[in-house]
Amino acid sequence: MSSTNAGGSPAYRILAIETSCDETAAAVVADGRRILSNRVASQIELHRRFGGVYPEVASRQHVLAIQTVVEDALADASVAHVRELDAIAVTNGPGLAGSLLVGVNLAKGLAFASGLPLIPVNHLEGHIYSNWLYTDSSPIAVSRASEDGNGSVSDSARRQRSGSASEQFPALILIVSGGHTELVLMEGHCRYRLLGATLDDAAGEAFDKVARLLELGYPGGPAIQAAAESGDAGRFHLPRPLMRPGQRTERQPDAQASPLPTVLPVRGEHRFNFSFSGLKTAVLNLMRQLEREGTEARKPQTAADIAAAFQMAVVDVLVGKTADAAAEFGVKQVCICGGVSANGLLRRAAQQHFAKIGLPLHCPPLFLCTDNAAMIGAAAYYRRSYALARQPSPMGGPHSTPHDQPSEPSARDYLALDVYASLPLVDSIQR
Repeated sequence: MSSTNAGGSPAYRILAIETSCDETAAAVVADGRRILSNRVASQIELHRRFGGVYPEVASRQHVLAIQTVVEDALADASVAHVRELDAIAVTNGPGLAGSLLVGVNLAKGLAFASGLPLIPVNHLEGHIYSNWLYTDSSPIAVSRASEDGNGSVSDSARRQRSGSASEQFPALILIVSGGHTELVLMEGHCRYRLLGATLDDAAGEAFDKVARLLELGYPGGPAIQAAAESGDAGRFHLPRPLMRPGQRTERQPDAQASPLPTVLPVRGEHRFNFSFSGLKTAVLNLMRQLEREGTEARKPQTAADIAAAFQMAVVDVLVGKTADAAAEFGVKQVCICGGVSANGLLRRAAQQHFAKIGLPLHCPPLFLCTDNAAMIGAAAYYRRSYALARQPSPMGGPHSTPHDQPSEPSARDYLALDVYASLPLVDSIQR
């Protein structure tokens, strides 16, 4: 039986496949927002001994796992055969080339055999659209702007779930993960303007490398967060790259908060850019200094204090620059996504700031922060809608009547689909 949407018409269901790094994932998503199934096979235990992702191991494991993952996703969504769906979507970059090839080749084979259209998706756009997915278990997101005069929450706010962004634009997107840290102004669905990005290391990469320095384990994000819970962020001072001293009063009132002065973004060309390589080096230099002074930097309490100071420095930079960009461009909502958006301190600090100024903030539920296929299915739906809307009608102008609906590309149109290890989110096609 086919799924239907809220209006009673058949839902547009997409099988999505994601293999950009070390998660083998498949999902079925309806109308870009409803998750019918979402399967992820993680490889963390395989890569833990290497302290990071080993590309050849990752691609081989994708080959072993992908058929089962896709079959389970279809079964969970009560789909007996791929032909019952409307389209197939797959991540074609950025990511590890060997890993991407596994997913893309399977998707091309399924599209060719079924005759369904194949929709290539940028992995970063997938992270963005993780904020548009409905999740029944998500808590309700409430900002001061959603309260009525009596301090109670409006009905519209109660219907707006965390991880489910609205149709209000422009929106500010902070993508923060192991390989990417970018601030993007989203002017409409699939319309982006890159404001800034990391000049060297991404935030997630810095988490992994500092965790390795402190011998806290892999992956670094959860390891740093766990250690920081018992740490004193004020014991050590670490730099806030591309920031300057300031008097911002919205500093997060957290138990780990440092008593050091607040910071604001620098002005000029790097106002919305990030840099975490120097922060990582500062941690290494601090550890060496402690060793020279006779203090073991990897002792549990000292390591916890360093982890807390490092985490606080990263969060200060991420929230500070995001807040600055939100004010500069007058956005109507802020979305944070990517693996590092699962960090508890980052979420609390961002919620504290944006709730104070009444600006809606959306963060995906934790299971949608890391790589998954549901977000790829959501992005594919909006990417398809955007592409169809831009097609001219048979009469030569934009289509405006039901009789002038543009045609979808056939599966054969994408049999030459390739993978791209470095695939920017913002290019001339998307502007």
